[in-house]
Amino acid sequence: MFTRYGTNTIVAVFIIAAFCIAIGVFKTQYQAVRYVLFAFALFIIVFTLYFFRDPERTTPQQDGAIFSPADGKIVLIKMVDEQKFLKGSGTQISIFMSPLNVHVNRIPVSGNVGHAQYIKGKYLVAFDDKASSENERNEIGIESKYGRVLYTQIAGYVARRIVSELKEGDIVTAGSRFGMIKFGSRVDVIVPADWKVLVKSGDIVTAGETVLCSATKDKGSL
Repeated sequence: MFTRYGTNTIVAVFIIAAFCIAIGVFKTQYQAVRYVLFAFALFIIVFTLYFFRDPERTTPQQDGAIFSPADGKIVLIKMVDEQKFLKGSGTQISIFMSPLNVHVNRIPVSGNVGHAQYIKGKYLVAFDDKASSENERNEIGIESKYGRVLYTQIAGYVARRIVSELKEGDIVTAGSRFGMIKFGSRVDVIVPADWKVLVKSGDIVTAGETVLCSATKDKGSL
């Protein structure tokens, strides 16, 4: 299964691949050049289809759970002062998505979208701590029955295309798809400081399935 967010890119890549094959068949008599063109066409088709894969996920029915919005690796967990949406201290959990990860993003918790803002910025490498405040990004805040959760899609050095379908006032369900970031990126999740963190730096997480934290008044270990 392939994500609809990649339809335009997939079509464009197939056109480029067809053009390369046509040149190899009709415009060159050199066997080596023909093989290179065919290999390039095959590579971009396989890589593109692999990148835009969108496997089905089953989100557990677990009260108080805040799920990972992205596939990837936990690269940072720290305390922050978040005044834009949480209006207080929080715990930031940062997930780095390599080009080989599934890049479709999913809602971390059910509720109403109370904040949605796209911000232009730089393209620092996604694992740089400054990427959270300086890179191009898309912020989404959810008002859940447990409290407020803010998460941010962050464009990285390679990824320069953020896709999100959400707007303020939308009602969302944990685990449902809402967008993606193309070609390597990062997603930050900020939850109230007194919620229990259930992951640690270095953990591999799966969007819509891995529980990042629990909305309980019991702080986990960082």
